[in-house]
Amino acid sequence: MFLSELIPMEDALDILDKNQIIMETEIIDLKNSYLRVLSEEVYSFHDSPPFDKSAMDGYAVIASDTFGASPNAIKKLSIIDQIGAGDFSNKIINSGEAIRIATGAPIPKGADAVLMEEYTITNCKGSSDEFIEIHSQVTPGENVSFKGEDIKSGDLVVKDSTIIRPQEMGIIASAGISNIEVYKIPKVKLIITGNELINPTKKLEKAQIINSNQYVISSMIESCGAHVDVVSAKDIFEEVKKTLLDSSKYYDLIITTGGTAISKGDVVVDAVDSIGDVLFHGVALRPGKPVGFGIVADTPVFMLSGYPVAAMGQFDALVRNFLFKMQNIEFNPRKEKRRADVKIYSNLGRTDFIRSYADDEKVKAVLSRGSGILRSMIEANAYIIVDENQEGISKDEIVDVVFFESMNWNK
Repeated sequence: MFLSELIPMEDALDILDKNQIIMETEIIDLKNSYLRVLSEEVYSFHDSPPFDKSAMDGYAVIASDTFGASPNAIKKLSIIDQIGAGDFSNKIINSGEAIRIATGAPIPKGADAVLMEEYTITNCKGSSDEFIEIHSQVTPGENVSFKGEDIKSGDLVVKDSTIIRPQEMGIIASAGISNIEVYKIPKVKLIITGNELINPTKKLEKAQIINSNQYVISSMIESCGAHVDVVSAKDIFEEVKKTLLDSSKYYDLIITTGGTAISKGDVVVDAVDSIGDVLFHGVALRPGKPVGFGIVADTPVFMLSGYPVAAMGQFDALVRNFLFKMQNIEFNPRKEKRRADVKIYSNLGRTDFIRSYADDEKVKAVLSRGSGILRSMIEANAYIIVDENQEGISKDEIVDVVFFESMNWNK
């Protein structure tokens, strides 16, 4: 299939939005939830802490008993019990008394503060006559973590569509929940096409090219929180068609590289067209205008260029957002303002993803040309995105910069 006219980037995004799929959900153990996406709101079953507890090792006391204590004005308190973590005391503290307490242990009745052990001297005249000398004072509530000060029973602790980090795992556990509902991880089939491609080797024969796309694109897929399996296919129509059909049965998304040039006889585009629908082929985008999108047996198919940098640009411009939305996550990379160090050229009617290097103040375009020059991506750390209605950027103009690292799943 050959579509002669390039469509605007906005139209391509609109087509993708209309064909967006969302993953089904599953219940998993909380211990396996790191970097998964919640599909439900999480409410707490408990107060956290569940009781007033000591924030450090020391002595539970009545704060007013310590008032006026200093290195020059020593006070004495009798020790009537001790509480370890996971234990509690039934004794009630009265004026002039203290209970030795460990971090995390419940505050005993009558006490309203904890005096740090560092500010005490322990003396013992016998098992029934133990006391401490104190040389510092505390205020009511000092060194006490109060019941429910972190979360209260019934509180919403984590919103749905949240990517679960260690801190979310901790608060969900504190809420009393061990199993959660999350979106399933998208399974992506990456099909690398090309008769000339071989795996990395120290010796190349004539016309052979090392297949770098299998590493570049598969790692970009994983940076979106998806699982990927990679397979290679020759530029043979029937082989590509069979690989597409087989993959559509077992995968949620298919991505191909190669065989998409804007010309007749492009094997991947023709194969998709023969067994499904090509919804667009060719976008006013640089680098990477020969990009396609279609559907095979209800499975979305992105057809990327065989040139590594073009494929990377196409992925960041179109695929990354689609993969995030499959897991009900908004793709919202961080934009920062920088001053353009040099004039940057761009043509009207085309969205340019300019490979750039930005420091804390300014940004400049990486000058390497061509859709296959990987070195330009090594030297770059960001994109300057020039809208199709904008004709270049002037020197010293303030522009938006999107850093590569902010586009990743776990940014």
